[in-house]
Amino acid sequence: MDAIGLDALVISETFVRATGPGGQNVNKLATAVQLRVDLTASRLPPDVKRRLITLAGRRVTAGGALVIVSRAHRTQAQNREEARLRLAALVAQAAIRPKTRTATRPRASAREQRLDSKKRQSVVKRARRRPDDE
Repeated sequence: MDAIGLDALVISETFVRATGPGGQNVNKLATAVQLRVDLTASRLPPDVKRRLITLAGRRVTAGGALVIVSRAHRTQAQNREEARLRLAALVAQAAIRPKTRTATRPRASAREQRLDSKKRQSVVKRARRRPDDE
């Protein structure tokens, strides 16, 4: 399988203030990262792009940009690393081509077995009825 990569030109990072724990840093430093990937300008194969958009769901904007936000850690470096790892995992998952289902037909004996079990169940249920219902 060919290695799939993204150009640095289609990835942009923005650092914003994060919510949550962090002491006084939370009010002073921009530690959360927003990783934006312009999928329309990327050189990913079309089938991988389609699967990536499907997998990403609401994280893809109307303009075709994938946005990954990481604010779990207290430092910019850790959040940046986590966002990049999540992007890599998403692209790797999209690169896997799903197996195509081959249509099969049930064997004649399996069909017959299914009908026999339905008939037996019908007999059991008929036996449970009240005699005056018939």
